[in-house]
Amino acid sequence: MNYKTNLEQANRIIALLDEAYSCRVNDLFRSIELATEALELSIKLDETTLIARSKSRLSLFHMIRGEYDRSMRFSNEAIGLFQITGDEQGIADSKFNIASIYYKTDNFHLGLIYLIDCLELYRRTEDLHSQARVQKSLGTIYEYFGDQRSAIIAYEQAIEAAQKVGDLNLESNAYNPLSGIYLNRGEIKKATEIIEKSIMMKKQTNDTRGLAFALYGKAKVHVQLKEYETAESIFKESIDIHEKMGEKLGCGMCFMKLGELYIEMEDFTRAESKIKKSIEFAEKYNIALLRFKSNYLMYQLYKMTDRPIDALKYLEIYLQQKEGVINTQTQKVIESYEAISTMERLQKEAQMQREKAEILEKKNRAEEASRIKQEFLSTMSHEIRTPLNAVITISSLLEERTSSEEIKLIESLRFSANNLLLIINDILDFSKLDLGKVHLDFAPVEFRPLLQNICNTYSSMAREKGIDLKLSIDPNVHQYYQADSTKLSQILGNLVSNAIKFTDSGNVSVYVDLINSGEERDQLNFTVKDTGLGIPPDFMDEIFDSFSQPRSFTTKKQGGSGLGLAIVKKLIDLHGSNIEVESEIGKGSRFHFQISLAKSEKPAGKSGQEVRRLEGLNVLIAEDNMINAMVSIKLLTNWGLKVTHAKNGIEVVDMANEAVFDYILMDIHMPEVDGFDATKTIRSTINPNISTPIYALTADITAHQRELFEPYFNGYLLKPIDKDKLYAALSSSDNNVSL
Repeated sequence: MNYKTNLEQANRIIALLDEAYSCRVNDLFRSIELATEALELSIKLDETTLIARSKSRLSLFHMIRGEYDRSMRFSNEAIGLFQITGDEQGIADSKFNIASIYYKTDNFHLGLIYLIDCLELYRRTEDLHSQARVQKSLGTIYEYFGDQRSAIIAYEQAIEAAQKVGDLNLESNAYNPLSGIYLNRGEIKKATEIIEKSIMMKKQTNDTRGLAFALYGKAKVHVQLKEYETAESIFKESIDIHEKMGEKLGCGMCFMKLGELYIEMEDFTRAESKIKKSIEFAEKYNIALLRFKSNYLMYQLYKMTDRPIDALKYLEIYLQQKEGVINTQTQKVIESYEAISTMERLQKEAQMQREKAEILEKKNRAEEASRIKQEFLSTMSHEIRTPLNAVITISSLLEERTSSEEIKLIESLRFSANNLLLIINDILDFSKLDLGKVHLDFAPVEFRPLLQNICNTYSSMAREKGIDLKLSIDPNVHQYYQADSTKLSQILGNLVSNAIKFTDSGNVSVYVDLINSGEERDQLNFTVKDTGLGIPPDFMDEIFDSFSQPRSFTTKKQGGSGLGLAIVKKLIDLHGSNIEVESEIGKGSRFHFQISLAKSEKPAGKSGQEVRRLEGLNVLIAEDNMINAMVSIKLLTNWGLKVTHAKNGIEVVDMANEAVFDYILMDIHMPEVDGFDATKTIRSTINPNISTPIYALTADITAHQRELFEPYFNGYLLKPIDKDKLYAALSSSDNNVSL
């Protein structure tokens, strides 16, 4: 199809939709035919915008006819297409249809939210025509809530907008319900003037469907004037028009009002007939407001005619339906409606709903970003930690057999490797903390040596800068505590290294004081104080944010990842406490926090006799990296174990089928079959090692999140392998070690 043909087809579709919209006032069936033809042509043309517009129009026409399921389907499809094309006006039009469905069926609160959302969109596009439609619908909802004041304001705003665009139909649409409000308030003269004005406009514009609603309003005036025969005649005229137009809501409303009229005329037989007809319409077309109003009217009728059992039945139905219709959200709106009586308050509520939707969307995006980040971190941690494992373990092995002249070189090598590992750990640990994947692992520790070792780690850093690093421990502090020594080391290590980094002269002091001592627990206060540069006042609020450093301190001399204090805060939060800081420019800073620790007995140490327990045991190690394999084999052999090596997942499964092992050390990332699947196979098939303790060796920080595989492993050992932790796992009697 060439460009000229496409353009001709597009123009024809637009013309069909315009004609369909015009026809809706006097021939709704024709409107649906034209919009359906437009949709078929749009699909053939494969034009997204025109398909969306056609579906939106069909949604409107089916909504008017009371075919709500079909209307809702077309609206949702249209919104999806309008979002693709970025058409805000189209989205608003479709949302207006949905709002109309909601408030005409069983969810006035959602109708309200959608309408206010539409109103904002229409105000942005300065679409006064659509603003008038929305304001008229808002007035209907306010009436339902019993807020006549807000309803009048909404109807008057609808009239004002319609007058600005010169649309008599829209103007008269708002006059109809406005007349009803004044009638209920006893202002019959004003109500009559308004409804007569509406009828005149409907006849002038040839809006047959709108005329039926205006006649309905006029009939209500005659009921109020007790001109019953005139009112009856006009109601019937309105019903005739509604039936020809296929307007279900209008028909049902007229039947209900005729029922009321016949009750006033004391013609109870005809009253019962019309009210039942109204209920039938309400049930068939799910018109909530009409349904429970009609049931209440039936209750009143039976009560008046001395039929208490029937009256009670309809009262129960009425109460049941009203409770079902007014959902919890709507009820809250009604109960607090005096406080939400202005348009501004309602718009605020709608804004809150939109913000909630935006938050959910951001949450979904954040979760997806987190997933991608975790995959990246998993890969990077494995790639970086794997060679580091070899460097650190080799330096440790060399240290045991090297002359004193070479020890300094090896210490430097190990220090550099450990330093690199600390930087990597900062990034990876922050990621785990950020996702809530870190938990405290308490174990008995000798407290003073732990603190001394932490300070010793940074003593050379302090000496290089010519500053003193002091440690002061309250003499009343208990000797042993149940503590997570790794997390405590991270907290104090980050604070101490930070203090040294930002101090050029003077000292860095660490104080540990006993605040409160109980029979089982002690409350300890930790303070790290320096005489350094101090923290600028305008940076104090950001000090614990991730990747955050004062702009004046971002030279290479004081550089860093900017994650240290963020990790400190999260780790202290994990202990159920918080950290505080005081600082003065040029005089230094003071960080302090409190932690409650349980007292403990002396932890079991590693004796020579325990080492001999490992001698002669058979270990199968699965490791695809040959350097790491060589290092691990050397370490295990030094402990007297017999080691068998498998290069991949297939080999480790085959070897597990052939011989009995005391332990299996399983690398997670391997070619052919990974460590997870290999372990699952060993655990789930008949072989000599189905119950053998299996430990995961991994450089992947996310491995522990694979909950599906946790039942298969006895524990995890994170690379670079900590020799003491590996030993603890292999010498443990319960073979179920959390590492």
